[in-house]
Amino acid sequence: MSSPTIPFTTAGLRPDLFAGARTRSIPRLLLAAALTILVIAGFGLRVTSLSSEGLSEDELNKLAAVNEYRTQGLTSANGEHPLLMKALLTVIVVAAERWNRTSFVATHAELNVPVETSLRIPGAVFGAFIAVLIFLVASELFGLEIALIAAALWAFDPLAIGFNRIAKEDTFAIFFFLLASFFWLRGQRAAESEAHRNPEKFYWATAAAFGAMLASKYLPVMIVIPVSYNYIFQKIPVTNWVIGKKRFIKFFLVMGVAFLICNPTILLPGTWRAMLRFSSNQMMGHDSYEFFGKLYPHRFTDWVRGEPWYFFLALIGTKLPVLSLVSFVGGLLLLFRRKVGDGRYFLLLWCGVWGLAFMFVGGKFARYIITVLPAVLITAAIGIQFAGRKFGRLCARLFGNQSVKVYARAALPSIVILVTFWTASKAGPHYRLYVNSIAGGPANAGTMFPQDEFYDAYMQEVLSEIARRAPGNARVANEIPTVSAYYAERAGRPDLLSLDLSPSANLSQLRSGDFVIDARGRTYFSNQAMLMRLRKAAKPAFTVNVGTTPAADVYVLDEKSLSALLGK
Repeated sequence: MSSPTIPFTTAGLRPDLFAGARTRSIPRLLLAAALTILVIAGFGLRVTSLSSEGLSEDELNKLAAVNEYRTQGLTSANGEHPLLMKALLTVIVVAAERWNRTSFVATHAELNVPVETSLRIPGAVFGAFIAVLIFLVASELFGLEIALIAAALWAFDPLAIGFNRIAKEDTFAIFFFLLASFFWLRGQRAAESEAHRNPEKFYWATAAAFGAMLASKYLPVMIVIPVSYNYIFQKIPVTNWVIGKKRFIKFFLVMGVAFLICNPTILLPGTWRAMLRFSSNQMMGHDSYEFFGKLYPHRFTDWVRGEPWYFFLALIGTKLPVLSLVSFVGGLLLLFRRKVGDGRYFLLLWCGVWGLAFMFVGGKFARYIITVLPAVLITAAIGIQFAGRKFGRLCARLFGNQSVKVYARAALPSIVILVTFWTASKAGPHYRLYVNSIAGGPANAGTMFPQDEFYDAYMQEVLSEIARRAPGNARVANEIPTVSAYYAERAGRPDLLSLDLSPSANLSQLRSGDFVIDARGRTYFSNQAMLMRLRKAAKPAFTVNVGTTPAADVYVLDEKSLSALLGK
């Protein structure tokens, strides 16, 4: 008995406009097996050696919020960010601690789950399952072939893996955005089908998913993308999928209820105070960001005076594997061809709206790319499918055998996916440091977006070594004193005093024998001059690498280096 099949189409959402689109079928069991393999392999890459990097400043703030929830219930801790992710982190951290206390772990110490791992596991899980959501969205827009290629690219992309492995909100936000987009697109297909199915259940599922998205990260601009896509088709006479004003009111009510369920701390006055401080730059700890070796102002309101508008284009150009990058460029050109189908408007709106919202603000972080990366990879999949189809036809003509076309067409996507998987395997476990060959490869790791590439991964090892060398009550000056103090205590040295390096008043507390951490990505306008003087006057006592890339120089102060640091 043959397994059931589903259409394998390259048409857009409205195949009636593109009657010439070709369709094939693929067995459901084979499709399910392929997606399962992608999720398992993607999760394996994301979860392996999660504790190989120390906590970042942002992640330590999440841990502090988790600890406060555990002792005081729901509070406004870390209130500038929504609750949903922190609630998941609380559950996992508590579960990991209970697991570590079991007798089984007591006799199998290798199964102990470090706090770094427990904080990052939710992102790894959600990141792996995003491949399925990309498949679902892309299959609605372009058919199964492109959808499978895009899902595979996400599963093995070093940039996606790197940012799924940190405890930040972006992975959760794009997960729920893709879920909402799938329901939105499926509702359109239901309304436009011959049976004219009632799409209302998809409206409310979309609204609930958007509520969860906002409870993951405050990104209301993302809602504009599918809503705008819907309105493109409203004036076409044959369009059946019209949500209408009354349904839209209900839509936003459902979204609001879902948002409150997932983010009840929004009702606390302290949360609003934290959000106000955050939006007015009062919580910004540093005054600049290093991009390609140059410092730029880093406030959102700096606009074009801050990090350059091409920041994310440079990120894509240097961090995507070469074959994915070339395919993206080709796919982007194809989006302007009518034959691609109506789904191209969704991708164009996604990239356009996202670009307007993120490219021209002054304060950018590389991790923001996660909320547009699925669109980039779906576009790359379009380019790969197009090239594969052309290659298949060429081979059929060369060999005079049409059956060759099927295998040749499948060969090109398979090669791209396998090369991407190999690239990810070589890049791990420090995936954020990956640099493609066009941008110079491993030799240039950590030179372009150092704060986001290193993400404070070196601090655990740095403090372990300082704890071994430091005399009692020594001071440790650095730009992330909370992380320094946390790992000093973990190393059994709570006596070490961690000082913020930038304020000049703190420098007067330093003495010979104290330590200064000069970490890549943590150079700012506020400390650049003093660090340059220190680098000229002294040599580091030791250097800590992340993988094979130098990440932090540690100085032990003597009279000469202390005078240089103070500018005397």
